[in-house]
Order: sequence, then C-alpha cells, then structure tokens
Amino acid sequence: MFDKSVSHLGFLQFEILAGDIKKNLAQVRGSLLTLDPPPGSLIALPEVWATGFVYEQLDHLSEEIPDLLDELEALAQSYGIVLAGSLPFKEEGGLYNKLFFSGLGSADSCGIAKQYLFSLWKEDQWFKAGKKPSPIDLNGGGLVGGFVCYDLRFPDTVRLQCCQGAEILLMSAEWPLARIKQWQILLQARAIENQTFVVAANACGEWDGLKMGGHSLVIAPDGEILAEAGEGQESIVLPINREVQKELRQRFNSVAPSPWAVEDGEKVMSLQQLAKKVAVRKQIGQKIVFTNGCFDILHAGHVDYLQQARRQGDFLVLGLNDDQSIRAIKGPARPINNEIQRARVLAALGCVDAVVLFGEDTPLNLISTLCPDVLVKDADWEEDEIVGAKEVKAGGGRVEIKSKVPDRE
Repeated sequence: MFDKSVSHLGFLQFEILAGDIKKNLAQVRGSLLTLDPPPGSLIALPEVWATGFVYEQLDHLSEEIPDLLDELEALAQSYGIVLAGSLPFKEEGGLYNKLFFSGLGSADSCGIAKQYLFSLWKEDQWFKAGKKPSPIDLNGGGLVGGFVCYDLRFPDTVRLQCCQGAEILLMSAEWPLARIKQWQILLQARAIENQTFVVAANACGEWDGLKMGGHSLVIAPDGEILAEAGEGQESIVLPINREVQKELRQRFNSVAPSPWAVEDGEKVMSLQQLAKKVAVRKQIGQKIVFTNGCFDILHAGHVDYLQQARRQGDFLVLGLNDDQSIRAIKGPARPINNEIQRARVLAALGCVDAVVLFGEDTPLNLISTLCPDVLVKDADWEEDEIVGAKEVKAGGGRVEIKSKVPDRE
C-alpha cells in the first residue's frame, strides 16, 4: 500500500481499444513493465482508458469495473505506486466518468467524478456530472487533486482542491490533436496559478475517426514543462523536487488567499433588476432555474432542496413570498421572520444566485417575465398543478420535481 510522499510523476500514453477492458489492461501492464516506475511514483492514465467512449456498451461494461479496480489496486501495490485514470462507474442511480486512484489500499473508494461533461461528444446524455471534488489523501503522503479532460477549461475545478491543500494535480484525458496547443497552455496555466505540479495523461491514436493529441505532460509549479510525450504511444516517469514548490510558495503564495468576494445582500433585487441580469446570463448560454416559497423558518430541508434546485442549471432564482402574501396564506401571526430578514438569510446561501420578492397569489408574473429554463418544485405538487409549468414547457424548458421538503414553510 502506498504510504509515502510522491517522489516521481509519470504517465502512460496509449491508444485505447474500444470496449476491450482486458486488452487495455494488458497495455497498462506492459507499459509499466517497460517503464519500471520506482516506488513513490504517481502515474496518470488516459480518460476512460479501459473502455473508451463506447456509450451504448458502458452500462454493461461498468459492471466489470469493480473487478478491474481490484486488479489495478493489486498492480499498483506490486510496484509501490499510485495509478490514476478515469473509468465509467455506476453509483447513485447513474453513470459517472470517475477518476480513480489505485494503490492506496481501497479498490473503489478513492475517486473524483468529472465535473463538466462535454456535450459536443454527447457525454451529458450518458453520464451524470460530479459534485464539487475534494483532493485525495495519499495515506498521509500529501494531497492530490484530480480533474478529467473537459474540466481543464474550468479553473474552479482544481482551484477548490488546491485551496484544500492539493500540491499535485492529475489530469486524465482524451484530448484531440486539433486543440493540442490549448491543452498545453491550459495545463501550464493550472500549474502556474496554483503553484503546483501537474501530471497529465492523454490518449493517442484515433477514436471514432478523430485524431487524439497525445503530448502528455509533467509540469513544474512555475509552468516549466519537465517532460512531454509526442503523438504516439509513450510512457515517462521522472523525479520531482518538492522543495522547489515550497520555495516558490514561500516567496509569494497565490494559493492560500481565498477571500469572500461576494456581497450577498446584492443578490436581493427587484424584478426589473433581475430581468436585466437574467437576460445577460441567458445571452452567454447559462440555464436559469426558478423555484419559490415562503421560507419563513429556514431549516436543513430547505437547504437540501435549494441545493438540488441549483444543480439543475447555472443560475438559481428564488421567488420569495413577501409578508403580505404570507399573511394571506398562513394567517395574521405569520411570518415569524419578516421579508427583509428572510431574503437576507437566503441570499447568504451559496446555492442561491438571486432572490426576488413577490406579493401576488402565485409567482406566475415572475415566471412569465424571467422565462426560466427549469422550474423546480417539491413533491408536494403534481406537475399539472404547478403554477408556471405550462409556460416554461411552452418556452422549451422543463419542470423538475424534487424530493419533498419536510416541514417546508
């Protein structure tokens, strides 16, 4: 079992054989035999390295992944190394593109699911997106952050992990040759802005008529490229100097500062202000999510519900009943907390992007004005009873009914 600090970084770059887990595992075994990585090495593998993107077969192939992880765990432990690459993995009722770290003593518990799914390759039609990741603890040997292919274009994916202590970033990818220059620039940027080592494994060869880029990399915390593969099959491992990273961060540290840059109170706005903001968000391609309620005494059920709602798109608008409308619904003794207090507390939730008060019997005016892409209600309601459902669906949007919120106010 791996129980030391990472002393070497490396990658295995190869052409993935469609749907053939045994042959792809044999490629890994053969490459390791030739490479003979020293104990203490962290070795990256390409994205979905055992199967490739054979979408129609993934549900069936995913059933073999637990056994594959057992084999990979034993293989990594035999060298005293950590192997990390993404695999299709079924859990929580869905299929995830999950980056696994093998060699740590647990065959299936150490993983980070891909956060951003590449719609151009129809990933979003087959996989579920991961939730915000945390770095992997190498049994006391340091923390490693992970990201998968398209995640590279979203700096927050690894920034969050580096702020939690990740000192090395590992990328698993199938990145095309047509965009290989961007691959190099973005990986160097992730290393520089986080002052961290980066090891990135890409596939090579062809996939479904598309040329894969190769050019797997090991990058120093200052952006220097320490090793780079060509376009063919290649495996590299090299020692790294962890003191270089410590010295760099001692001179100036761009990772530790994490100020709260948002003025939460500004999330509370009028419908006119919100309509302008929503229009801008839509213009850049974001999906607007809408839900509503009284939220008089905020409790954990509310927060869980709002987190579920936020995950349905990119910008969550919360329509909040004002005091007068609550009195009409619940009687003269309510609300317990006035509209200003309720709005301010809700605005402080990270999952809520905007709060707008309304005094009408229903939020139909808000929905008609904002034209959200997704309308979310809890399971207290049938879809044909939900105010605004017809209008949202007529505009090409959808209605999501989430688990019932206990004691919702």
